Amino acid sequence: MKASRRFPILIDLLLAHFRTHGNLTVGACGEMAPGVALFLPEGLEPESLPPSPSLARPLAITGPLPPDWGPWPHFGISRGRFRAAIPLDPGTDLYGTGEVAGPLRRNGRTVILWNSGYPGYAKDEGRRLYQSHPWVLAVRPDGSAFGVIFDTSWKAELECGVEIVCTSQGPGLPVIILRGPTPADVLRSLGDLTGRMELPPRWALGYHQCRYSYVPETRVRDVAREFRERGIPCDALWLDIDYMDGFRVFTFNPQGFPDPAGLAADLGAMGFRLVVTINPGVRAEPGYPVFDSGTRARAWITTQAGRVFKGKVWASSCVFPDFTSPRVRAWWAGLHPPLLEAGVAGLWNDMNEPSIFDGPDLTLPETARHAGGGGLRPGSHLQYHNLYGMLMVRATRDGLLGARPDRRPFILTRSNFLGGQRYAATWTGDNYSTEGDFKLATPMSLTLGLSGQPFNGPDLGGFVGDPSPSLWARWVGTGAFFPFCRGHSDKGTRKKEPWAFGPGVERTARIALLRRYRLLPYLYTCFQEAAATGLPVMRPLFLADPANPALRSEERCFLVGGDLLVVPPGTRSAPRPRGPWHPLSLVEGDLEDRHQARLFARGGSILPLGPGAMCTAEAPEGATALLVVPGEDGRAQGRLYHDAGDGFAYRNGDFRLVTYQAELRGDIVDLKILSTQGRRPRPAANITIERLLPTGDRAFCWEGPF
Repeated sequence: MKASRRFPILIDLLLAHFRTHGNLTVGACGEMAPGVALFLPEGLEPESLPPSPSLARPLAITGPLPPDWGPWPHFGISRGRFRAAIPLDPGTDLYGTGEVAGPLRRNGRTVILWNSGYPGYAKDEGRRLYQSHPWVLAVRPDGSAFGVIFDTSWKAELECGVEIVCTSQGPGLPVIILRGPTPADVLRSLGDLTGRMELPPRWALGYHQCRYSYVPETRVRDVAREFRERGIPCDALWLDIDYMDGFRVFTFNPQGFPDPAGLAADLGAMGFRLVVTINPGVRAEPGYPVFDSGTRARAWITTQAGRVFKGKVWASSCVFPDFTSPRVRAWWAGLHPPLLEAGVAGLWNDMNEPSIFDGPDLTLPETARHAGGGGLRPGSHLQYHNLYGMLMVRATRDGLLGARPDRRPFILTRSNFLGGQRYAATWTGDNYSTEGDFKLATPMSLTLGLSGQPFNGPDLGGFVGDPSPSLWARWVGTGAFFPFCRGHSDKGTRKKEPWAFGPGVERTARIALLRRYRLLPYLYTCFQEAAATGLPVMRPLFLADPANPALRSEERCFLVGGDLLVVPPGTRSAPRPRGPWHPLSLVEGDLEDRHQARLFARGGSILPLGPGAMCTAEAPEGATALLVVPGEDGRAQGRLYHDAGDGFAYRNGDFRLVTYQAELRGDIVDLKILSTQGRRPRPAANITIERLLPTGDRAFCWEGPF
């Protein structure tokens, strides 16, 4: 009798111990592709898995693991939560983990995977920001690498310690391990799995200017006129929330913006594109067409009790579309044609964590309900919160493509998830105008690039606060070489247009942005490589020389593509990847300006350059110059990609990708075309061929039809 009473108690104790310390064996496992393995914990079968929003193709095991496969994950339960861990060899350096504040090298860091809209990276010391990327890149001492995807959208922690550990508040999760001889090979595999950035319109690579807020439209026109009169390049002007009528999304304030189509046309005649912000919070106001149509479509997220959830954002009371539903995404996409008819060229999806001023933890309650659909099961906000921003920009992209199928969409998003590079570019959120955030900008952008998102950058000069003239000058001097290049400022801060800090800083900004526009042919070629391979545009130095331990923690300097090294102002000494690197001047005065980043071209490269322009519409297609930088063996090689700059004809071969090869014979450069892809004709103008000397001087070679 006593024993029978004790037995259930013993079972309860054993179950409690298992929940705290239990280990699970690996169940199904195998290769998804060469060098890519899928591991599932016991009891989880591949056919039972829903489609993964992170992946461009479904999870599938195509064959057994090679006999020498490693590493293997360990599964278990820790304090009632599912845990997956990957052991590490001593000396392994860790990178990735998505959008986070802190150093490039992630060893010893823990990230909270819960998208959070807190200005200044203040919450949890920057361990959780606007995006979640359950992804870690591991680089061994010999330069070989592997990466890990923890395929879950649930709230979780990602720990980079003696092991890589993901502890999730959701159920058991798949673990995908990618291995390769170099980190670049692993990043290519990541692009294969999660999809790659679509090639953006060429104008999106120019400089963008934004403020919270440029109102009324006369202010927008004044800013545009100042750029052109002062000879400072710029391609896009942005409108923050005050352009709307009472913060109602998809509207214009009739007093401040009585003729948005006329404004867009006038800006277009000056070479500017108009970008406007659209947030997910829809003002809950009967009679407002967006609210009424969404209510009829049953588009709103509900509470656990089944009532429509309402929260405060900019409007006093808002409802929020349930983007897990394909039906709701289609409704949202259908709202966009009037904006595009008014001449809007690009869209900015902000506040889409979603950020809610009076919500718990400034967002929806974890118990809020999502309907799901299209493979996503009905579930709680705890499961779908991290996907909200990505699903929103997916719907926005559908809207732009549906209304303008012959134009490449440009969308910028604050919130996103692993794989979201398929739908939108991103920026690093509401940074501060401080030295600290200036120094954080480079490792944050590099980390996003190492997490699959090549098209990213910070708000130049900082969004919140007032930078000193010197700080703003150094920020634009460096930020001119980030993939996404936008100046932005908060309401109530000083003006941060390039001329707002006086003639000296204005000159610095002009030089910095003219350098960017001279590099447009090279930059566009780098973007094409990112769209084709998944490699980042902006790269850490170790990616070029992964076995060099001196490069592993370098986070001040960076590469643009494989051939351009950027050394920020004030950086006295820094390690460099192997090989010769020659100082590079692009614009008169750039070497004398102490606020400019120093540029170095890789020996053995050929850099395609343009003439510089006030906007991309004025820049000729292709390159006007090829800068040959011979290596130690006297040889060099480089690529030039060009197409129409917009539209999708390039998918059908309407592009030109040329690989050039040069050899130095005495003082003569022998240049030839090694290969040509695509059927787009060569531009009619000749190309000037120059040689970059080790001193940084130029030697004119010749001019020809290349």
